[in-house]
Amino acid sequence: MSLPSGPAVRHDELIRHVVASTGLAPEIAVRLVADVLGYFGETTEEFVRRRHAELHRRGHPNATIWPQIGAELAGRRVAASPLTERQLRRLVYG
Repeated sequence: MSLPSGPAVRHDELIRHVVASTGLAPEIAVRLVADVLGYFGETTEEFVRRRHAELHRRGHPNATIWPQIGAELAGRRVAASPLTERQLRRLVYG
């Protein structure tokens, strides 16, 4: 199967899995994977800023925003911040 080019192509194994498990056309699977990766690609900082702005625009006061964002973060996967080689080594070797 030839997959369309685009930002999600580097995830071709995942795209093939989505195509096989859902029957979606490869072009749609590429868009779906790109959308999902984009959604979960936010860093913690980006997520907090975005959610604060959304909730603030809806009129929520900070006193209710902070606990809500904290609760949402507890159940959400976010992209890791970039790590230096030293930080990576410390994760492995302590």
